[in-house]
Amino acid sequence: MSADTTPTGAAPAGATPAGATPAGAAETAMADALGRIATAGHLLVALDFDGTLAPEVDAPRAARALPEAQDAILRLVALPDTSVALVSGRALDSLIEVAEAPNTVLLVGSHGVEYRVDGEAEVSLSPEEQKLRGALETILTETAAPYDDVHVEEKPAGFALHTRLADESVTDLVLAEARRRVAAEAPAATERVGKNVLEFAVRSASKGDAIARLREITGASAVFFAGDDVTDEDGFRALAAGDFGLKSGHGDTAAAYRVAGPPEVAHVLDDLAELRAHLGRS
Repeated sequence: MSADTTPTGAAPAGATPAGATPAGAAETAMADALGRIATAGHLLVALDFDGTLAPEVDAPRAARALPEAQDAILRLVALPDTSVALVSGRALDSLIEVAEAPNTVLLVGSHGVEYRVDGEAEVSLSPEEQKLRGALETILTETAAPYDDVHVEEKPAGFALHTRLADESVTDLVLAEARRRVAAEAPAATERVGKNVLEFAVRSASKGDAIARLREITGASAVFFAGDDVTDEDGFRALAAGDFGLKSGHGDTAAAYRVAGPPEVAHVLDDLAELRAHLGRS
C-alpha cells in the first residue's frame, strides 16, 4: 500500500494537516478498507481515465494509461466475479483509442451518455437533441475560432471547449462568451466544468448515473471508483456503504481516500488485484 494517502477533504497526499488523521493511521484505514472490498461477492472496479490512470497531457490523443495501471486492470479483468469499467468524460471513440482496453472492459463515454457493453457501443439522440447539439456546435465553434490556443472537442451528445493551452485572460473571455451565448441560444443544454474544459451537452447524464447503471448491468455487490476531476465527484457521491472511493490528486472530494496521482492509483489497483486473487470472495 502506498504511504501517500490522506483522508477525505485533506491536503495533498503525503501531507497531514492540523486536526486530520495522521498519515500512518490514514494508510492503515485505507489498507483495511481495500482488504474488505477485495472480498466482495461481485466487485465493480470503475475508473476515470485522464488524471487517474493516465497522466494529464496537452494533446488528448497522446494520453495513455501507465503500464503498471494497464497491467493491474488486465489482472482484475481476469479474476472471477470482477468487472472493470472505464468511466470518462471523453467521447467513446476517443476513449476506445487511448484506453486500448479489451472488449471485456466496460466503457462509458461522455459522462454517462455512451456505453460499450460486451464490445457493442450504444448512443442515440432524439430529433430535439440533435437540433440542440447543432446549436451548441455553432456557438462553441464560433466562440473558439479567434483563439489558436482554444479548441473544441466534438462529442456525440455535445461539445467541449478546451483551454489548457490558453492563458488566463483568454480563458476567462472564452468561457464568459460561451456561457452567454448558450444561455441565450441553447438554454436547455447542460453545463459541466472540468480541469481546463467547459462542456455543454444535450443530456444531463453524470458519472453518478454511470456508476448506478454499471452497478445494475454487472450485478455488483460493491464498487471501487477512482477519479481525479470535478466531474468525478458525482461518481463518488453515488457510492454506497461498503463501496470504496479513491481521489487522485488535489482538491476537495467526497471520496473517502486519496493518493497523489496516477502512479499511486496504479499501486492501489495492483494491491487490489493481489488481495482479490488471494483473499477470495465472500
